[in-house]
Amino acid sequence: MMNRFKVLRPGESYTFAKYFELAYDIEDILADLDCRFDRADLTLPRTDRAIADLDDLRQQILDGIRYVSITSEQARREFLIAPIIRQICRQTQKRVRVEYPVTVNDWLKGTLDYYFQDLLVIEAKRDNLDSGFTQLAVELLAIDQWTDSEAPILYGAVTTGSDWRFGQFHRQPRNVIQDLKLYRVPEELETLVSILIALLD
Repeated sequence: MMNRFKVLRPGESYTFAKYFELAYDIEDILADLDCRFDRADLTLPRTDRAIADLDDLRQQILDGIRYVSITSEQARREFLIAPIIRQICRQTQKRVRVEYPVTVNDWLKGTLDYYFQDLLVIEAKRDNLDSGFTQLAVELLAIDQWTDSEAPILYGAVTTGSDWRFGQFHRQPRNVIQDLKLYRVPEELETLVSILIALLD
């Protein structure tokens, strides 16, 4: 029986950002990294406690949409993504590492946008959630080897600022699952923040 054709080349170096540019299907890329891929309707936890300052957060985001030309990655980060990250840090008292460098090996290395202990949030470049999720999946595989956390599932989210999509990496069976649902901001801001807080509590 012939071996499956591999899309990642032995001896070549791949950064997280390079995975975003690859034209191959996510299933093929993850297979080369000894991981399976599925899509499913995930049941994500939500916090039971009241979310403080939610109206202020919503207003900040609305102001960003109304008054700022959100055409660059920096504008999306500063006016749409960063306010949400700051809010969940305040709510959970958890620290976040921003643009955090990680090197596991030549195929798993690069910079993580927003990295908590068991949660990763990355920005989808050029508003491309599909390629962004491929990058997220690879970064979750890197965190699996990098972290000393023993959590059986690592969570991640990829966002354009306006759209958020979650994913899970089940560490023992080595399976990445992409959530079928998209969460829209500001329309579903409360639900989104509730999930992010619950994942960190």
